[in-house]
Amino acid sequence: MRQVILDTETTGLEPELGHRVIEIGCIEVVNRRRTGRVFHRYLCPDRDIDPGALQVHGITAEFLKGQPRFADIAREWLDFVRDAELVIHNAPFDVAFLDAELGRLPEPPGRVGDHCQVLDTLALARQLHPGQRNGLDALCKRYSVDNSQRDLHGALLDADLLLE
Repeated sequence: MRQVILDTETTGLEPELGHRVIEIGCIEVVNRRRTGRVFHRYLCPDRDIDPGALQVHGITAEFLKGQPRFADIAREWLDFVRDAELVIHNAPFDVAFLDAELGRLPEPPGRVGDHCQVLDTLALARQLHPGQRNGLDALCKRYSVDNSQRDLHGALLDADLLLE
């Protein structure tokens, strides 16, 4: 079974208001073992980053200048995730952003679900631990995963924590 653990960072919370993906982190796993294949890119969003989002991930517009745009890496990313099961914490959030990015392409290749299956670990955690906190930090504490190096969110860092 091929899975890709995925996380994104964004300019804000609402893709329908034009917020964009600014970081994608993916880790490939086959039969529950890391393969060593990773996809990680920072992306130029061509827009401001909301102050609230900046507090979460610390990625500045200045840092993103000169990074590729989503359209520049879309095919490579799709090739990386195609036919895998994407494992995402709060999948509806990330998938909505990725679908919006795919929809902006000159020849949209469809939606994420057209290329991959998606497993939402937040929904799974809510089933396993109803009424409890089920954010990534809470799960790290519950399952004794060391996240002490995590001051700010980062797509690859968070994907790695989710994998652990």
